[in-house]
Amino acid sequence: MSHDQVVLKIGIAGLGVVGGETARQLINNAERLNTTAGVNFQICAVNARSRNTDRGFDMTSMTWVDHAPDMASIDELDIIVEMIGGSEGVALDLARASLASGKHFITANKALLANHGTELATLAEANNCALMFEAAVAGGIPAVKALREGLAGNEVTRVSGILNGTCNYILTRMEKTGEAFDDVLADAQKLGYAEAEPSFDVDGIDAAHKLTLLAAIAFGQTPDFDIVDIRGIREVSASDFTYANQLGFRIKLVGVAEPGRVPQMQTCLLPAASQLAKVDGVLNAVEYHGQPVNSIVSIGPGAGAGPTSSAVLADLIDVARGRWGPAFGRPVAELKSGADAQNGLGPDKPYYIRLMVQDQSGVLADVTRVLQQHEISVESLVQQGRSSGEAVPLVMITHEASAASVHTALTAFTALDCVRAKPVAMPILVDELEG
Repeated sequence: MSHDQVVLKIGIAGLGVVGGETARQLINNAERLNTTAGVNFQICAVNARSRNTDRGFDMTSMTWVDHAPDMASIDELDIIVEMIGGSEGVALDLARASLASGKHFITANKALLANHGTELATLAEANNCALMFEAAVAGGIPAVKALREGLAGNEVTRVSGILNGTCNYILTRMEKTGEAFDDVLADAQKLGYAEAEPSFDVDGIDAAHKLTLLAAIAFGQTPDFDIVDIRGIREVSASDFTYANQLGFRIKLVGVAEPGRVPQMQTCLLPAASQLAKVDGVLNAVEYHGQPVNSIVSIGPGAGAGPTSSAVLADLIDVARGRWGPAFGRPVAELKSGADAQNGLGPDKPYYIRLMVQDQSGVLADVTRVLQQHEISVESLVQQGRSSGEAVPLVMITHEASAASVHTALTAFTALDCVRAKPVAMPILVDELEG
């Protein structure tokens, strides 16, 4: 340790996959990281569920903290790194206590910030400390830094992206193998890509938390998770990939945020040639549109020990170098309300609609009547295979229609005797993905 460098004392709450790897990096690569940061990082306190687990580094010189929020009362600590997770409870208590005591706070906790970001940013400003969360969005991709710094001179007109590697893995595999959703999900759980309770991932909630944060920074607004329109991937079937492929599309869970509109996280059809459509497996991608930059796309690993700890280390180095400012790009007092999304869900879009209908006469007439009642016109219709008395897929591509019209039409379809399963509708994103 250099004698002429400042020592920054760190507390790490949560020593799981990311917290443990962050600690190992700080210890095993101390010389390089300290040189880059211009300080000497020292882990002085740790907290985790189990004290006795072998985490690959020596904790004997570190203070063990049984209750994470108590870490905020350790006077010697300069920075607290929170890797506990969860939007409430211990993580929130620790965040509030840390910032109130003037300690810099670094977190990978997107749920915490999507729900309490305004309050925590206000606390950080009041106590002149950093609130940093690069690791909360898109893993190893510097998505937050891109908006807060690299694109700070732009008027950002749209942020979109593939923000959940679990969903992207499931959709990619379903497309390539023809397997059913439940089978691929079960295998993803065995491989560690999906949690035992996968709702946050497959229902789009995790990705929507990340989109909330990107929208807040991009458009100078308070983070407001409650307004995001979220539709996950559970309803996608293997047949949808077959039809999408025939029509020149791929199916992805995509978030789109634009100024003044409700952010949307939904399963979509993308033109196969678009950049986001080509992002497969567990990778994430973030696409930014603005002036004068026009359009850029960042692609990389969205989760895991290495990528996420990389983002935590970047935040630590920025704090050490004094490279930090308002959490959401501007002071809280200057942020617009995220709930003031005046323009609804944005412009009308074409939709892919799949109905499972009884193979009998009169079905098309019934379906057409519902479409006419909701002012939805069809560009093309595909019905492959006949099976008298059995349910068969009826697939439509509509002309531009409003989300409200499509969703009320789906309810009407469900009431038809000939419809034998929950209808599926996915918007087709074309204009949104053009430069």
